[in-house]
Amino acid sequence: MLVIDGHEVFTEMHELVDPAHTAVVVIDPQNDFCSEGGVFARGGKDMSAFPAAIAAAAKLVDRARAAGCKVIFIQNQKLPDGKSTSPGWLRFMALHNKLDPNDAEMCLVGSWGAEFVPGLQPEPPDIIVQKWRSSAFVGTNLDMILRVHRIRTVVCCGFVTQGCVESTARDAGFYDYYPVVVEDAIATHDQKLHEASLTVQRTRYDVVPSEVVLAEWEKKTPQLA
Repeated sequence: MLVIDGHEVFTEMHELVDPAHTAVVVIDPQNDFCSEGGVFARGGKDMSAFPAAIAAAAKLVDRARAAGCKVIFIQNQKLPDGKSTSPGWLRFMALHNKLDPNDAEMCLVGSWGAEFVPGLQPEPPDIIVQKWRSSAFVGTNLDMILRVHRIRTVVCCGFVTQGCVESTARDAGFYDYYPVVVEDAIATHDQKLHEASLTVQRTRYDVVPSEVVLAEWEKKTPQLA
């Protein structure tokens, strides 16, 4: 820990991920992003990286619960008939994200595609926050929930690396939390984009393998080892 401008600043991993003030935010582990038959898969995207990342995220979440961390699942949503979209957002989804404009019902409210994947599901007392854009902070109550629970560190896992994960991690920093990204518990459809995003993220906050975070939790709760 350092003292800068009169503030105590965490510098060590054991300080950052202390369960007393850490939330694990699981970003968009949903069928449309992660499962065969979802919008990504139907669009021809490479799904090969997702199973291992789902397994790593599931282990991270299980250990987080056991250690006493707050666990928050983020659920991407879209209202029917364009009620929650804009031309700018549709341009991103259809053109920059290279999805079929006629198959643009990604994470439609109440659909199978919007459901969480079987291997990574919320359990009581986990919290679910629904979002409408890439960042889990934009237009949601996530910041309020984190502050109510006196959270200081946001540990990010989920999907996709260069999109919703990076957007949420960046905003976590902008909202004055410590962002920690678990590099093996996130994935995207393009390994080059994954690596490029991680390269950028490492210049701004902590990007670590899950074993680093789990080791700190095991020190505080030896039964997890």
